[in-house]
Amino acid sequence: MLAISVPAFLLAACSSSGNPGNDSAGDAVNEAVAANFVNAMAGLPPAAPAGVPFSLSEKTDLLEFVYAYPAEAAAIPRLVRKFRRDIDTSRADALKMAREDRDAAKAADFPFRGHSLETRWTVAADTPRFLALRSETYVFTGGAHGMTGYEALIWDKARKRETSMAALMTSSADFADAIRDAFCERLDRERAVKRGGPVVRGDDPFTDCIDPMEQVLVPTSRDGKLIDAITVLIGPYAAGPYAEGSYDVTIPVTPAIFATIKTEYQDGFAGGADQESRGTP
Repeated sequence: MLAISVPAFLLAACSSSGNPGNDSAGDAVNEAVAANFVNAMAGLPPAAPAGVPFSLSEKTDLLEFVYAYPAEAAAIPRLVRKFRRDIDTSRADALKMAREDRDAAKAADFPFRGHSLETRWTVAADTPRFLALRSETYVFTGGAHGMTGYEALIWDKARKRETSMAALMTSSADFADAIRDAFCERLDRERAVKRGGPVVRGDDPFTDCIDPMEQVLVPTSRDGKLIDAITVLIGPYAAGPYAEGSYDVTIPVTPAIFATIKTEYQDGFAGGADQESRGTP
């Protein structure tokens, strides 16, 4: 990771706006100035202004690199800093691997195939209490095909900090029990659509249900008021062969699921009666 020292004159310029009544605005401007200087020194484009989607796309013979996040995340300075660090480290690691593969291919007199690393964050839920993001990352390192992976990020607006699904649960075992039956049923429903027929349990491991707790869980919302469902993000090979691609299995928040959410977070989730009034998706 590139270490950068910000010059003293820039720090001095950012130390005080000279206007006590405009501290928050001054801080935001100063932070943006400092961030853009650091980005320029690191070879990155300026950070997107608050509330504006960010997208970076670069392509060389070594690496195609893409990174994007939505306006909702760009409005939160801590998330912007998190993503900028991720851009810096992930791009550096990907370039290092690509150079090593290129050199090895050259030594073996074998053609080198350029690598790809593409990460795109999108909004899964934006409610008064939570902003939930999901990322899809595609990685290609010269093999037969690339791979897709997922991550989830939850921002607690009330506490102004990042959290996670695990941190919201009273017990991961109780949560798993609450979602397992609905998850397995809906997963088989999605499998049947892709396979053109019902799933029949047998010797093929891709007919068995999988553990949803080993996958990526992201809260979702249909109306932007409360978290009313949990989506299980499943990458290739986990629930079916590579040709079937990924699976998104969405489970409505039932009273049993609601009961496994810690009390201090329940105000952000739809409960049983509320869920019934909305209808089950």
